[in-house]
Amino acid sequence: MKQTEKRRILIVEDDAHIAEGLKLNLTLQGYETAIAGSGTEGLRMWKEWNPDLIVLDIMLPGLDGLSVLRHIRLKDERLPVLILSAKGAPDDRIKGFSCGVDDYLAKPFNLAEFLLRVERLLTRSLWGHDPSTASMSDPAEVKQYAFGDNTIDFATMTAETRQGILHLTEQEVRLLKLFIVNRGKPLTRKTLLEVGWGYTGVTSTRTVDIFLVRLRRYFEEDPQNPVYFRSLRSVGYLFDHP
Repeated sequence: MKQTEKRRILIVEDDAHIAEGLKLNLTLQGYETAIAGSGTEGLRMWKEWNPDLIVLDIMLPGLDGLSVLRHIRLKDERLPVLILSAKGAPDDRIKGFSCGVDDYLAKPFNLAEFLLRVERLLTRSLWGHDPSTASMSDPAEVKQYAFGDNTIDFATMTAETRQGILHLTEQEVRLLKLFIVNRGKPLTRKTLLEVGWGYTGVTSTRTVDIFLVRLRRYFEEDPQNPVYFRSLRSVGYLFDHP
């Protein structure tokens, strides 16, 4: 996007009064703005509207803000995201930054400070990016990942395994990225469903189990005794390797 064009800002906020106030002030600053009133709507608008920055609340109907953020980071590590939330305790901030947020501002907030933070994030997003600095904390930049006798090529959506070359589906790639980014960290079924598939609320779907069986069949030497994609009783699943 050229700097002379209006920068797009998506506001994901369920409080209509706050959302409209933010929209008005950002519009007065020359930005093009849009509002999403839920996490699910926010994800949809992110995909369709292609914003330059997202202002994100945490406590949202449907998907919460952190699940929205995790989902975005599987696809795009560069998009600036500013959390604007009433949850401003140190633990809340730490959780936000661990999920990949760029900046965090607690409510109630100073409008001038908010606008400066927005300007700073948008300016920084225009700076050059060195792809050689990519790491597994930057999943959108990683092209390949190897473990055991397996190599995943995210660019071509293929995997080289003992069985030969496998062609992966978009959902399989999304799930693999989620596991790899969280290597060594337990992932609950709820997290996998929310971030990987966008499910909200309580569900009895067996989708996660079906995909885990598939990944084990692809990448494990003995799928019945998995080494990489392990189940943790009463917790969820864990991906790890030496």
